[in-house]
Amino acid sequence: MDEAFADGWAWWVIAIAIGFPVLLVGITELLGALRRRNSPLAGPVAILRNWVIPVGALFALLAFALQSPADQVWVRVVATVFGFLLILLVLSAFNVVLFSNASEGSWRKRIPTIFIEIARLVLVVVGLAILFSWVWNADVGGLFAALGVTSIVIGLALQNAVGGVISGLLLLFEQPFKIGDHLDTGGVKGRVIEVNWRAVHIDTGSGIQIVPNSTLSGASFTNMSEPAGPYAAAADITFTTDDPPHEVVALLVDVAEGLPLRLPREKVSVQYSGKGAYSVAIPVASPADASRALTVYLSWLWYAARRRGLALDGDSTDPIAEPARLDAAIDALAPHLHLDETDRELLRTSSRLERYGAGETVLGTGVVPDRVHFIVDGAVTVALEVRGSRIEFATAERGDLVGHTALTREPSKAVSTAAGMLTVLTVPLETVDALVRARPRLAADIGELLDMRRAQATEALAARGLTINALTER
Repeated sequence: MDEAFADGWAWWVIAIAIGFPVLLVGITELLGALRRRNSPLAGPVAILRNWVIPVGALFALLAFALQSPADQVWVRVVATVFGFLLILLVLSAFNVVLFSNASEGSWRKRIPTIFIEIARLVLVVVGLAILFSWVWNADVGGLFAALGVTSIVIGLALQNAVGGVISGLLLLFEQPFKIGDHLDTGGVKGRVIEVNWRAVHIDTGSGIQIVPNSTLSGASFTNMSEPAGPYAAAADITFTTDDPPHEVVALLVDVAEGLPLRLPREKVSVQYSGKGAYSVAIPVASPADASRALTVYLSWLWYAARRRGLALDGDSTDPIAEPARLDAAIDALAPHLHLDETDRELLRTSSRLERYGAGETVLGTGVVPDRVHFIVDGAVTVALEVRGSRIEFATAERGDLVGHTALTREPSKAVSTAAGMLTVLTVPLETVDALVRARPRLAADIGELLDMRRAQATEALAARGLTINALTER
């Protein structure tokens, strides 16, 4: 027994027999605590408990307790496995320390996963080479030389393909754009839906355009989604030089502010360049909304310009202004308004036909109307604006009127919008007053309509648990 302790192997046996179970119990408790906190350190600790410590104990038993010769095959095999597990443990720990808790926007967060995997592979190969050289006395110099020559040959043969991959990796590392951003590469404009090693996939709205990474890395492009914040949908618009600029600017702003895609609390910008040229910038949430906003804006602007007699693109004529159409509209409305020939002549001399595009606001909330619109063709949706949303409660159709609060000189509590293409007979307040005085039945019909709209509004609010006071909480 004294000889066993003198040789030292007995101490190793005792240390392994006692220390190995105790160490496993302690690390198991630590691992459980880390997993309960969802800590990324649980991964390296699991490798340490499940693999490194058991194999390390086996190696210590063979090499130190049993004092097996170092050149014995089983000792070398266990030493190789133990060294490989140590390499994996160190790499796992470094990965957790460097990248698991990286903050957003930091260089550690921006490094693509493929870079980390390649670096890990290189370190594993180098570590194994050193391990085999130390344990098995292997000559790895020739292996590295052969790998180097092979890499050069493969690189020269695949330089075009590899160049695209490298360009993709550089783009992934730099991250000048991300999924969902809108790019303008000069020839392609759209939203990024995929980025891989070889190419970027861009949704142009009419298909998916594949742009090679080498093309993007070697040319300039515009990330329309940066910087973060409102995006301006811009349009260049031309009127004639006879149109007063202040009236045109007011028209451009009024139409833009009514767009549903315009960002609230953001101002519309209009610049006058002279010679009838104007530039409009409408704030929208993203480039994806720009084309839709401009489509609606330009169509609404066509109708609004002709209603105001301004020459958009050099033309202010509107076929709806033909006298024959006005006569036909008055004849169609005569039964609804109880008109005689004298009343019809009054309307011919004082009223006019106007058109609105789908979705245009005919009468806004809080406006005291100075005219009344009788619907000739189409329909109008009547809604209440409550806390940033609209509650539709009525629809006005042919023969109905919009702006009946003009008779009571009260501001409108509802917003009226064109449900589609809309044609109205616009009558000044003075003419309506004259018709009402001459036609008591018309006054009664308007009064009944006003009472019905109020009842419908109150019912729509009550259905949502609101009262009329909610209209002031916009």
